[in-house]
Amino acid sequence: MESTLIILRGNSGSGKTTIAKALQDHFGHGTLLVSQDTVRRDMLKVHDRKGNLSLDLIRQITEYGKGKCEFVILEGILSNDRYGEMIHDLIQYYNDRAYAYYFDLSFAETFRRHNTRSKGKEFGEESLRAWWIEEDVLGMKGETMIGNEMTEDIVLSMILNQVQR
Repeated sequence: MESTLIILRGNSGSGKTTIAKALQDHFGHGTLLVSQDTVRRDMLKVHDRKGNLSLDLIRQITEYGKGKCEFVILEGILSNDRYGEMIHDLIQYYNDRAYAYYFDLSFAETFRRHNTRSKGKEFGEESLRAWWIEEDVLGMKGETMIGNEMTEDIVLSMILNQVQR
């Protein structure tokens, strides 16, 4: 089986997890969703620092899906300075059958989206600003930017059109 890797990156609250779950629901059983938050916070309880334990586990789980799952979705903030090398390695591991998307939203739009979800009550604007990384693109060929004006339906449709050619 040939596997396709879909990478969704961006600031906290930008909509990555919503799109990742919608993609998994669309593709159905056997679609592997690797969430940075789940691995880092829930499984390992480590801070998002350079060289943290979650990096290797995220890589191993994502690699596990190759040849076993038609679609593997990796989502998270996945900052370029901490995770960029791993992401580039994963793209090569998937023989370039990978699509990378970056949620390049303004802070105002990210904060607006954040307040529409349940986590909006867990942390506020001050925390979002502290974690904010401006234009944290990978700088790789084919990385697709998702902007303020793109609704969930538009993003989902765009990704499905690109990966199901």
